[in-house]
Amino acid sequence: MKLTITEAALNCFLNEWGFQAGDEVRIYTRYSSGGREGFSLGLMKATPLYPAISIVEGRVTFFMEEKDIWYLEKTDLIVDCDKEGIVFQFVGED
Repeated sequence: MKLTITEAALNCFLNEWGFQAGDEVRIYTRYSSGGREGFSLGLMKATPLYPAISIVEGRVTFFMEEKDIWYLEKTDLIVDCDKEGIVFQFVGED
């Protein structure tokens, strides 16, 4: 499992979402009618409690908690930005 934040995504978080250096962004699993297995990913500003995976880009920490990491089993996650906004790409899915 690897977490990647693209430059486009970082710029979106800083310039459109208003995040700043030193902020922490949690990527979490939530129930959803779309997405994989009835779940999808969400984003929120939060302090890590039990981070399973994290990366610092542009002095912003992005992380997933231990209780959410199951969603990435055997896949890597790339957080990117397109004209619609933040998108999640899963690499290594069956």
